[in-house]
Amino acid sequence: MSNRAYASIWSRDFSEDVLIERWRAFLETVPFSKERSGFTELVIRAVDETEAPILEQDLRSGEYGADVLTELAREHAHADCAYETQAFWDLWKWDEPSGQWMQKPQPLGIVCYGSEFNEGVWKEQGHFLVDAGFEHFFTGHAGLLGFRHGRAEATRDPDEVNFVAVMSQPENLHMYQEKTQQNIRKLFDWMARIEAAIPVERYQLWSEGEDNFEARMEEILATR
Repeated sequence: MSNRAYASIWSRDFSEDVLIERWRAFLETVPFSKERSGFTELVIRAVDETEAPILEQDLRSGEYGADVLTELAREHAHADCAYETQAFWDLWKWDEPSGQWMQKPQPLGIVCYGSEFNEGVWKEQGHFLVDAGFEHFFTGHAGLLGFRHGRAEATRDPDEVNFVAVMSQPENLHMYQEKTQQNIRKLFDWMARIEAAIPVERYQLWSEGEDNFEARMEEILATR
């Protein structure tokens, strides 16, 4: 299973009184896909993740924005609640059938944690937690990108072996680096918009496969 990439964002002076407005301001920064705009669902949970949702709203029938989610959540604005939504954003991805790079809609998950939800899980996860998608959209496969200059690490996955073999070719490696850099910049640009929209105390970019995900991305950005 492919590793995932995440962003945890902690906000200053976060409380039940400002929860919904911070939620709205955060959602307004989401860089929607051109093809699949709007949020696709809203799930609200109370107490912790083991409890059945107190609200589940399927929003796939239209292009619903932050205003709709805010109004749906307003009557459930409690410190012991968590608010989950899904959307899509465009990332560069290699399209095997066409043999070309394409910007394709990729799933994006967002959770807002009330300060009392799941015994204060926000302390570790952030007041806002973003599932940004597969880690390899931002780091590449098998360590191929960055200062290694095409010296890929060994991999056992057959599909990844074939992909790395193709991308290791000099004529493909430069484009692979460039498209991955564009994905990284898109993630960093989003973090900058979040910092401009809400009072951010700090944020952390992390992943399931990298010890220092942010440093790895900075390395790839710095490689020419």
